[in-house]
Amino acid sequence: MNVVERAKAPTPKFFKVLRSIGLALLAISGTIVAAPVALPAVIVSTAGYLVVAGGIISAISQITVDEAALDDEVILKRLQKENENLARDGNE
Repeated sequence: MNVVERAKAPTPKFFKVLRSIGLALLAISGTIVAAPVALPAVIVSTAGYLVVAGGIISAISQITVDEAALDDEVILKRLQKENENLARDGNE
């Protein structure tokens, strides 16, 4: 399963919540980093780390797949695609 298929596949409920938390963290910390007012360096530095953490949490949560929710058709299609490159002469 490639990255595009994983991103399109259904996501488990826990990871949907985690993805939303990561996006909120990303938005809040991004706003702090881009604020037009002078903020203490500790706050800006911490917000920079939170931007990275929020992005990673969101990305990992998005590509997590709920195998139980996949349709049989999707699984069959994936298996057929994996079998395309098998040897055809009977010797494996």
